[in-house]
Amino acid sequence: MHSVDGLSEAAKIAYQAFLDMSDSKTAHFDYLKSIDTRYESGGAPSSEESRQLEKLLALHDKNVLAFKTAMAAVTDGNERETLVRLMS
Repeated sequence: MHSVDGLSEAAKIAYQAFLDMSDSKTAHFDYLKSIDTRYESGGAPSSEESRQLEKLLALHDKNVLAFKTAMAAVTDGNERETLVRLMS
């Protein structure tokens, strides 16, 4: 099993950015799913629920950009390969 212990600081940052992105994706989809379930028989989300969904999506978008930026900073091929394995 691979670990981040031997990786450069840039690779560790990229891995943390991946974890943050994964968490925000899960939070967004879980909230969206709960709204869909709540209103599957009719009705519509409240404005507060819609704002919360927008906030979660905005956070995820921010995390995606941070991950993309962090991965671009990892130039060592072996480290990139290790990161891909860690993210699988």
